[in-house]
Amino acid sequence: MKFGPLVDAAWLHEHLGDPDVRVIDFRWYLQRRVGRDEYLHGHIPGAVFVALEDVTGEEGAGRHPLPTAEQFERAMRKAGVDQTTNVVAYDDAGGSVAARLWFLLGYFGHSAQAVLDGGLQAWGGPLETEVPTVQPGHFRAELAGAGRVLDFEEVRSLSDVPLIDARAGERYRGETEPVDPKAGHVPGALSAPFADNLGPDGRFKSAAELRRRYEALGAANGAVFYCGSGVNATHHLLAMEIAGLPNARLYAGAWSDWSRRDAPVATGSEP
Repeated sequence: MKFGPLVDAAWLHEHLGDPDVRVIDFRWYLQRRVGRDEYLHGHIPGAVFVALEDVTGEEGAGRHPLPTAEQFERAMRKAGVDQTTNVVAYDDAGGSVAARLWFLLGYFGHSAQAVLDGGLQAWGGPLETEVPTVQPGHFRAELAGAGRVLDFEEVRSLSDVPLIDARAGERYRGETEPVDPKAGHVPGALSAPFADNLGPDGRFKSAAELRRRYEALGAANGAVFYCGSGVNATHHLLAMEIAGLPNARLYAGAWSDWSRRDAPVATGSEP
């Protein structure tokens, strides 16, 4: 049976400690808080911490370029991941950060990865502060998902599927911009905040509900998603997989790439 793309807390309680399961704390924050500090204050027992910076490339467009295969392989081996490991990633942000690690694992050829639905808040069990010692894994990174990533030129000429902005509405409309040089959105992009993929309990909505959302956006046959820097948009790629919809792709440079170029910018609520 295929593992993922989600697991719930009950499954994780049952399988925590299984030799073929690796839990990764992938918390990250845009401002003020530091993921590693939060991990040291308390994490799911046995979880190892991987920083977003550990799997962010040094070259490429935007604030969080994709890593090279060699860089990602090193990080996963250090985290104790093998080729057959069932990797469970979690955060405390509704899966919007953990989805980036889920995406990267698939991008580099791993086929057994999941996000903890509801994140740390759904865990419901004790936390620990001890940092576990893990044996290095034998993960091998093989670029398998290159077709799932678009660059600036490809986005600028996109015409076959919708371009969808995953950021909060006020950033899409250009009312605020905390980190990037221009406020607004890519002309023609539709607004669909990633947070609306979740129910009031912080867990993903049902496959049917998600499917209806994407169909209303014109994304039944695929879409390209972007956010600020290519992290939170992967929440939509995860949700599209949950919904059973094909051809979800990522503008990896995202708004942090587009807004630094001599490119048009739209503001307001209209595409």
